[in-house]
Formats: sequence, structure tokens, C-alpha cells
Amino acid sequence: MAVDAGVPTRNLEVERQLACSVCNGDWKRCQLATCPYLASVRTWFKEQPALSSPNLFGASPPSAFVGSWGYPRVLAGPLVPPVREGTAIMDASETWLGLDIQDILRFRLSLVRGKAQRPVEAARNPDRILAATQEEAMASRPVDTELWLEKKPVLQGAFSARASPTGPSGVIRKLQLAENPSIPRKVDAVVSDTDLLATQGIVDLYRDGIPQSHITRVFSVGLLGTAKRRRLVPTEWSITAVDDILGRQLVDRVKRLPQIDEYRVFGHTAFGNNVQVLVMPTSWMFEGLEAFNLESDPVPLADHEFYRGRKTYPQALAGGYHAARLPVLEYLDRVRRQAGAVVFMEVYKDWIPLGVWRYREIAREALAQPPAKVESLGEALGLLRGRLHLRLERWLEASHLLKYVARQRRLTDFLPRSSSGPGPARRSP
Repeated sequence: MAVDAGVPTRNLEVERQLACSVCNGDWKRCQLATCPYLASVRTWFKEQPALSSPNLFGASPPSAFVGSWGYPRVLAGPLVPPVREGTAIMDASETWLGLDIQDILRFRLSLVRGKAQRPVEAARNPDRILAATQEEAMASRPVDTELWLEKKPVLQGAFSARASPTGPSGVIRKLQLAENPSIPRKVDAVVSDTDLLATQGIVDLYRDGIPQSHITRVFSVGLLGTAKRRRLVPTEWSITAVDDILGRQLVDRVKRLPQIDEYRVFGHTAFGNNVQVLVMPTSWMFEGLEAFNLESDPVPLADHEFYRGRKTYPQALAGGYHAARLPVLEYLDRVRRQAGAVVFMEVYKDWIPLGVWRYREIAREALAQPPAKVESLGEALGLLRGRLHLRLERWLEASHLLKYVARQRRLTDFLPRSSSGPGPARRSP
């Protein structure tokens, strides 16, 4: 996918996900004396003497952030906390599922974001600041980093719809790594290969077991792709791009597999989000359904694809679509079966914007557990009725795939079930 595909939907996506009726996620406009989300975080900040100075020394998780404002001239730099111990978890979303929301906020908002404005093409010939940011982004372990800012960092800014929160920021005056970063051999090899396409580099790193947060970071700072096409990619765009690229390479493999022969229902709830996954005995098709403000009895947002895939960007769910699709494809590839899938995503009142990674990780956790297995779509929907807070009729009203599957009668429906296993894959529109 094009890395800037999310631009037309960004404002709508942010407006939908930043649901606070007081500040809409903009801390600078907050009218509450004590924000229920940030109260403990603000207190923690007041107790940190290291944040009272424009000079900072700490162990970057490692982490880097590239903004989208002003594209194609963007603000890029490292994220550095004022501490050296226990920082590895601060940018590893794959490890956050069992944590409390307040813990995630506390360590994410303790990351000071250094900013240096650069054209996106600067990734090909970086200056000292950008080169240090790129080198740190390649690391697999925390890197001791010295960061000098023009002014002391201030806790302000807005949540992002796709990326994890970041803390105070400031313009970089000087940046220096205080140690040599520990760079995995595979990362070094892919970054050094300036003839390798970015999409192939992402797939190679993923297949080698490099964590997805690490792949996204390396891609964002412009270290993947052929020499003449490397560029900085805004972090929120790179998150969705990596989800999409990995999904595309998996779907080609899944389409060649035999179909499952039953309905499977998976589910998991975390961070004020409920994710339920319905896997169906059909050829590959996928739909994401997302519901906010459940008290108003809404019709969920929906995006879908049939066997041949999508040709347009998923305007309704944006980055959440690709984040939910990837775990489904990983599951099907793991069990060596083809199927259709519908992912139901509910957002409750106690949720706050942590980024679309939550859908990916909650769905992965759901699909790692044994499913409930039933023989019919009606039975599967009955299970889902008891697992979803929004009434099932609203989900059915929004869904294209469930309507399609419900009205299909195939010749195989009239044949006795074979003991020899599923037959060859059948194609949907």
C-alpha cells in the first residue's frame, strides 16, 4: 500500500477515536481540574527532576518517532526517557497485553520526543542527528542516549489514532549515542541491502522473527527499500503499511490452502476493547466491524474484502482494518487452512487511544486460545450474541459478509460430509 494512503481519513479517524467530550484528546484544551486518564501521569512528571532541564540522559527503549505534520517535511527524532533501567518494554507493544492502561500511559508519556525537521528524502543522506536516530532505531536493546533540546520538554500534545502516545517534546540541539547499539544481524543485512524492495525487506525481517514494532521503527526512519527510494515515513502511516504488507504476503499463501469445515468463534477483551473473531468455512474473505459509543445503539463502521481483495483504502476503519486482518491471516497460515473471517471490535467507555496495535494484539491473543466450534452460522451468531454488548441486529445491519454467507446455498450443502477432509478452495466474488 502507499504509505500516505491514510491522509484523507486521518482527521475523521482521530475525531472518532478521541472520544473525550471535554478535550477530545487535546491536553492543552482540557477543562478538567484532574483528567481521569492523566492524573497519576501528571503527578509523576512533577516528581522527575530530570525533566526540568533541556539536557537529558537515558536509555532509549530503543524508539523513534516520525510525525506526519508538514509532510513532506516532517519532525523526526528519538524517544528518550529520563531513566536507564526497565526501558525495554516502553516501545514493545507485543508485550503490553497484560499491563494496566495507567502503566502503559506512565511509561509511554515518560518518553521525551526529540524533534528535528527534515525533508523525507533526508533518510538517504542523513546528517548527524538523523543518522544517530536511524542507528538507534536499528537496535534490539536499550541504547544509552544523550539528548540536548532547545528548551526543557513540556507535557502537551494530542493522542494519535494509530500510534502509541508519546510524552513531552522539544527541538533537538544535539543528539549523541553513548554506546554502540546492539543490532540484530538480520536487521543489519536488510538495511545494508540497497537493492532490496522495502516490501520484501519487511517480509524478510518478519520471517526471521524480528518483532513487528522493531520492523515498523526501521521502516519509519527510512532504512528499508532501494537506495533511491528510501524516505522517512510518518510513524502512524508506517504502522498501517507494515500491517498491510505482511497481510498481503500471507493472504497469497492462505488462498492456496484447503478450507476449514466448521464455524469457529474466538474472543478476548483488554484495554476497554472487546474483539470477537468469527472464522467461517468459506474461501478467503474478510470484514472488520467497529462500534463506539455503544449506549447510542450505533450501526458499526465496516470495511470488507472478498477473495480478490480490496482496491481502495478502508475509509471506515482505516488502520484498524489492517491491524485486525493480520492476526486472522497469521492464524490461518499457522493451522494451514483457508477461511473467511469477520472481526467484531467494541470500544467501551473506559478506553483511551493507545494506537491500533491493541486490535492486533487482542486479536492475536484471542486466536491463540481454543475456539468454540459449531456447525452452522446460526449457532455461531448465537454465541456472538452472548459475547457482544451491542445487540447483534446492529452488527448484522452493518455487515456485508454475514449477509452474503447467510444467503449462499452451495451444492456441497446437500452432500453428506466427507471423512477425507475439506476439498479444494472455492472462490467468492
